[in-house]
Amino acid sequence: MASRRYTIVLADRSSGVVRRFTIALRPTLVAIALLFSLPVLIGLGARWSARSAIAELERANSVLEVENASYKDATGELSSQIASLEAAVDELGVRARVDPAAGRAMDKLPAIVKSRAMGGGAAGSLGGPALGAAFTSPDSVLGVLRDLLGTIGNRLDSVRSGVERRQALAAATPSIWPVPGWLSSAYGTRRDPFTGDPDFHPGLDISADAGQPVHATADGTVASAGPNGSYGNLVTLDHGYGISTRYGHLSRFAVSGGQQVHRGDVIGYVGSTGRSTSPHLHYEILVNGRLTNPLNLLARR
Repeated sequence: MASRRYTIVLADRSSGVVRRFTIALRPTLVAIALLFSLPVLIGLGARWSARSAIAELERANSVLEVENASYKDATGELSSQIASLEAAVDELGVRARVDPAAGRAMDKLPAIVKSRAMGGGAAGSLGGPALGAAFTSPDSVLGVLRDLLGTIGNRLDSVRSGVERRQALAAATPSIWPVPGWLSSAYGTRRDPFTGDPDFHPGLDISADAGQPVHATADGTVASAGPNGSYGNLVTLDHGYGISTRYGHLSRFAVSGGQQVHRGDVIGYVGSTGRSTSPHLHYEILVNGRLTNPLNLLARR
């Protein structure tokens, strides 16, 4: 059915001009409806756009909250690792200290003994040159820091092992005088007290009162304790690392074979047994089965 049509007449009274406008009802109503609905459509579009933006922001906020929680966990883990490393460094600083006399004596040991005690193995690299390229995002930074702290932890374990080996060697190095007294015969060539002929003296003779306690000069195991020819009553200590000590002319024993002793423990008492002219202690040090001058290792009195 055809749309109704209407004519609008406009007359100018002053000039008498008459203008007529014919319009169709349906298109006119459609145009009016579109004109009034346009602001509504714009408002709806703006509202939809705002809702979309808000939803996007909410999704981004959720992602950030998850990432933030993840970073908190990661940084908490890193903080724990750092605290553990700090405690380990402090512990190593304390444990690395050795008795100064033992340290000086240990430094004078043959290189082969120190190498055997300390072991080999070079420290690895921390991978510094690769760090810069890895700092491309927070995740990669945290990952690299975590790996770096792990590497430092492994290095500290290696250092801890080295400190423990150094302490063990220091404890096994003869460094104290076995008995207080005066040196009546040094290491090396001397005149034999019985014959007067030139003789090689394999240790130190330390004169002291009979019955005075004799002390182990380092940690070790009693290899033997009993009579031994010209040595008289002899105690031999095995300190490991190829180091051993002998204590001769004892009046009696305070230890027995296989017993573990520590530096300063009493192992016997001064006497004059065996080939001896008066109460004294005969003291020897052997390194890798070879005699060495005990004065090189003993602390100054």
